Amino acid sequence: MTGFRNNNAPRRYFVDAIGRRVLIGLTLEETFEFERLDSESDGGRTEAIWIECGSQPAPGEKRWLELYAKHEGAWKVWMAQSRVDQPYL
Repeated sequence: MTGFRNNNAPRRYFVDAIGRRVLIGLTLEETFEFERLDSESDGGRTEAIWIECGSQPAPGEKRWLELYAKHEGAWKVWMAQSRVDQPYL
């Protein structure tokens, strides 16, 4: 749906208590849903079209955007906290 699948970008997972990879800020179920929706992506073409036309995204795209926004917000908090926790060299 967007550049999240870019191979240059880090995948933003943590490993839960029983060893499953979960996207930061999402539940295990939301991670599965996000990855399913992301695998159905058309490389961002649909998103670009509805943004250009000023229309609303399709239901699957809307849900993907909701999950991405939730993950992205948690990722930013995690990154900021990581910087605070790092000692200065």
